[in-house]
Amino acid sequence: MSKAKPADGAGDQAEPKSKKKLLMIVGALVLAGGGGGFFYWKSKAAAPQAEAKKVAAFLDLPEITVNLAQSPGAERQTFLRLKLALELSDQKMVPQIQPLMPRVLDNFQVYLRELKASDLEGSAGVYRLKEELVRRTNVAVHPAKIEALLFKDILVH
Repeated sequence: MSKAKPADGAGDQAEPKSKKKLLMIVGALVLAGGGGGFFYWKSKAAAPQAEAKKVAAFLDLPEITVNLAQSPGAERQTFLRLKLALELSDQKMVPQIQPLMPRVLDNFQVYLRELKASDLEGSAGVYRLKEELVRRTNVAVHPAKIEALLFKDILVH
């Protein structure tokens, strides 16, 4: 009779083994998650460096001067002078876009002559102008695409 152990004693030995097993599984999961997170972080950190090596190309446009639409009651004519540059994803895009520049400039002239001086007031007006010129440029040079349009000089006089 002394050889038989109570049921409570058998449960005590099984419980530490299952806790050890559980701790080992949790530890392995934490290590695997940490390792995966580390490699994910390293791959994301390396991506901006690869993008930073990409060199943009810039294509200067000729200076544009247009007379703006006259506001009712305005005493004098208002002019807009722009110096612009197109930002391209790489230098290979320049030969694709240069032959289409007459179309781009025509689109600009048609749009700009309809503007009033009040349309260009403040940063919001300039932002709207920029967005519309980018849209019109991309339509004119399709299937090529510009990345951005940069204002070098804006004068409303």
